[in-house]
Amino acid sequence: MANDGKRSALEVAVSFLIGATAGFVLGILFAPASGKETRKKIGDEIGKGTEKAKEGFEKIAQEAEKGIRVVREKTQEGIGAIKEFVEKKKGNQAKS
Repeated sequence: MANDGKRSALEVAVSFLIGATAGFVLGILFAPASGKETRKKIGDEIGKGTEKAKEGFEKIAQEAEKGIRVVREKTQEGIGAIKEFVEKKKGNQAKS
């Protein structure tokens, strides 16, 4: 997965959804029930899966927003440092 040994939120969410889906399918296949009961279970599980997917997406979106904020801050710091450097060079050239 990720090179630094940490798993991204997306990888975790996808792994969870795959595992939950596989478990659900196996549970339905091996637990006999009427067609009506089976359809109700499927509908309920789809609702749960949808909710968990939304939660996973929200977590990923929050992490992305944090990353964007950090990039913006670092970019502004870099721009400030470049402007300061250019002004010093201009000042040094004016003195020469």
